[in-house]
Amino acid sequence: MKITDFAYEVKEGLGISFQAIRANKMRSVLTTLGIVIGIVSVTLMGTAIEGMSRSFNEMVSKIGADVLFVQKFSWFSSQEDFDASRNRKNIDLKQFKAVRDQGTTIAAVTPLTGTRLPIKYRSLSSDGIIAIGVNEQYVTVGGLTMEMGRFFSQAESNGDRPVVVLGYTIAEKLFPNETPLGKMVKLGSHSFRVVGVVAKQGSFLGMNMDDRVYLPITNFLQKFSNVRRGMDIHVKAANINDLENTKEELRGILRKARGVKPGAKDDFAINQQEMFIQTFNAIGGVVAGIGLFITALSLFVGAIGIMNIMFVSVTERTKEIGIRKAIGA
Repeated sequence: MKITDFAYEVKEGLGISFQAIRANKMRSVLTTLGIVIGIVSVTLMGTAIEGMSRSFNEMVSKIGADVLFVQKFSWFSSQEDFDASRNRKNIDLKQFKAVRDQGTTIAAVTPLTGTRLPIKYRSLSSDGIIAIGVNEQYVTVGGLTMEMGRFFSQAESNGDRPVVVLGYTIAEKLFPNETPLGKMVKLGSHSFRVVGVVAKQGSFLGMNMDDRVYLPITNFLQKFSNVRRGMDIHVKAANINDLENTKEELRGILRKARGVKPGAKDDFAINQQEMFIQTFNAIGGVVAGIGLFITALSLFVGAIGIMNIMFVSVTERTKEIGIRKAIGA
């Protein structure tokens, strides 16, 4: 076949195709729609699952893979276990000191407690911000980066100095046109001197991590003695590859400090990042399965629609095809 003949055949075929499309506009639209629905379903579902996974990884990375959280309650437990945990003794400063003094596989450790308080600077104020009492090692345990100034020192923490470190959002609200460093702010009815501002952290589990302030734990307990929620102990392991040994060491120290009898269950929980990952993987697997089912269903529906339209097209054009064959087309 000559090139000119081939070009003519292609041109004629395209002409017939476009003529058929113009003659059956609705049918052509429905066929295209079936294909588009299938492709869009696959694309959207894949994007949604990938986005959810990326968002979770960014969120859980803020916890710290090498940090253990000694708390009254386990993060993920049954309702029965949660109800039983409510009767446990609160974790206190004495138990924190036992961990700090006896731990041998620990890089840094801090107690942590908090409450909601109003904060004010001159005529500007913010209600219900989270005030957190920690020690000087929280900057390491929590992986904080300073926007300006510094975190409070060990001397300031141990000496009950009235100093405070502001979260990024709080600093913006109270000091829109001036530096907060060295200024005095009021937390509740008590005054504190600002020594630093934490860099922007974003949100975690729907909580604004920048809408909080940090002050020395001893000062916190002295000034806000009406807070009765107990505290947590955050521990950064010296070696992430030795995390299980650190966890077992903590269990031993805390069982002794809390007077847990041999053979009795722990009356505290040691939580870690891995618990979030395991729970997410379980939920993510279910979500991915549902997503694949919806995608497959969309593709199947689109394929059925295309098949029916093609069947109708072939049936209607049987005579036309016969005539074209008879005349040598």
